[in-house]
Amino acid sequence: MDLPDEPSTLRFTDRADDYARYRPGYPGAAIDAILAGMAPPATLAVADVGAGTGISARLLAERGARVTAVEPNAAMRAAAAPHPRVVWVEGTAEATGLPAGSHDLVTVAQAFHWFEVGGALAEFQRVLRRGGRLAIVWNRRSHDDACTAGYRAALQAVGADAPVERSTFDPAVIAATGRFAGLRTHVFANTQVLTEVQLLGRALSTSTVPKEGPRHDDLIGALRSLHAQHRDASGRVALVYRTEVFVWDRTEAGAPQA
Repeated sequence: MDLPDEPSTLRFTDRADDYARYRPGYPGAAIDAILAGMAPPATLAVADVGAGTGISARLLAERGARVTAVEPNAAMRAAAAPHPRVVWVEGTAEATGLPAGSHDLVTVAQAFHWFEVGGALAEFQRVLRRGGRLAIVWNRRSHDDACTAGYRAALQAVGADAPVERSTFDPAVIAATGRFAGLRTHVFANTQVLTEVQLLGRALSTSTVPKEGPRHDDLIGALRSLHAQHRDASGRVALVYRTEVFVWDRTEAGAPQA
């Protein structure tokens, strides 16, 4: 299990393969919302920050965008499936290493809670061109679906619910810096269909889930029971999410002078 004082940039080192295989993606409508009103994707340079194993980076690249995936964890970068329009770089949200004014769009999918807000937003503004855009995306687990609620309860019972589920996101913190404005919000349904093996892998991709010991064994037993209770005729269950998309425009307030 992760130590409480382990840096966030190292938290997924021992579970990068599970992350790549078993984390949910994002619906096409969410990608549409991120890109709406921008130039044709083939003309866009996108910085996907906190890119993990490239789930969102590849979705943007499949639309034709040229994506720079910024990820500090070497194991996560190594576990990413390659894509011809995705280039990987080592960097953090606060220090991406990207040139100033080099990108049209910065995206952050399921990672903003790990960032230092002020430093990250200053860096995003620096990296973006005039008229550039910031998009922050979350997959939030349903509180209403019975199987999804059971999954949450199983993790909570062993003290291992995901940090993102325990955190809150207030979009007002973005506007408060003056660096981004014009918030647009969108919400989309998203479902992840899983076999028993995939359900267990989904849990083990979470940084707070123990990989061995009594708590691990208790969780695996609970998830096997959950799968047996909710599986359909094909042997699969569904985890239900709300995909939330927040989009802002870059401002010139506080921007470094060329």
